[in-house]
Amino acid sequence: MTSPTGRKIRAAIIGSGNIGTDLMIKLMRHAKHLELGAMVGIDSASDGLARAARLGVPVTAKGIEGLQELPNFSDIGIAFDATSAGAHAHHNAFLQALGVRVIDLTPAAIGPYVVPVVNLDDHLDAPNINMVTCGGQATIPMVRAVSRVAPVHYAEIVASIASKSAGPGTRANIDEFTETTSRAIVEVGGASRGKAIIVLNPAEPPLIMRDTVYCLADAKADQEAIRASVREMAAAVAQYVPGYRLKQEVQFERMDAERAPRPEGTARQPGLKVSIFLEVEGAAHYLPAYAGNLDIMTSAALAAADRLAARQLAR
Repeated sequence: MTSPTGRKIRAAIIGSGNIGTDLMIKLMRHAKHLELGAMVGIDSASDGLARAARLGVPVTAKGIEGLQELPNFSDIGIAFDATSAGAHAHHNAFLQALGVRVIDLTPAAIGPYVVPVVNLDDHLDAPNINMVTCGGQATIPMVRAVSRVAPVHYAEIVASIASKSAGPGTRANIDEFTETTSRAIVEVGGASRGKAIIVLNPAEPPLIMRDTVYCLADAKADQEAIRASVREMAAAVAQYVPGYRLKQEVQFERMDAERAPRPEGTARQPGLKVSIFLEVEGAAHYLPAYAGNLDIMTSAALAAADRLAARQLAR
């Protein structure tokens, strides 16, 4: 539904932790077609709820059920779920029954996987979209950049994040992270097979998020075309994640069948190994700059939701 002004869609954020609070600040500062209508939590003493209340945002510490009790609930058209994969199934069922569209920032993967620069246009009418994972948002655009030039037989990503940026929700969802990201590498990135690895780096001072993408592309792939595609995709992601950048030029290595990786259940085959090295620095709206893994999730979710809202308002 539109707000009383008729110009924006009101949104609720479920989860008043680090991700939800950072998303709140981004939405209030940068959203073009959204306005914040509610912040939902379960801890009345949380900093996120306190900040929202100070900013005049309606808040509830009664969880998803408390959202419906807010006087302005009927104006809510979109809800961001920034809680956990386990809680999302209940939240989604509750919201879907009330006609509220859902942007899922957990690895629950109930709705289609969405990476804004890759496939958002395919899912603008979906009632629930899943933002994959932080590693997925950072690396899947690169896999897609390669696969749109040449077939990718196998893609493997390694996401390295600062331990201090991995809160209870991230740590509780490690298995979901690897499974969800691996599937999305195939379904969204376009690789035939995919694998995801996450590393929690305890270094002090904390290091900025780093991501490595390895693709085994067709042996006849055009290296210059891949390099150009990767640069173009990196620039597209940086439009909504300003701290997203390539750390160095794309690396290539010709591999014969004996040296090429062999995913389980497949035969070895020669190919062109493509190595892409990324860094994601956070905008430091609420979270530290090293927490690029959290920043890219909130930035991607806001970019997707703003597009959904624009489409809805244009009807």
